[in-house]
Amino acid sequence: MPDDELTRFLAALSPASLERVRAQSPEKQAQLAEAWETELIEDTDLDTLSEVSPVAAEEEAAERVVRQSFEE
Repeated sequence: MPDDELTRFLAALSPASLERVRAQSPEKQAQLAEAWETELIEDTDLDTLSEVSPVAAEEEAAERVVRQSFEE
């Protein structure tokens, strides 16, 4: 299932973020996908958004993960 998680994560990214993530090692990409899943599960604001628009919630979570990961 990790490959499916990564595929879904990559699909949720903006073109600019996708380029940044694709430049990372496969291990880092998998870590980012895991962080994305955690963000989707744990953030209650995203939970509310996902009821209205699941795609928008996935995109927002993906962009948050990329911002947090590359700001460090």
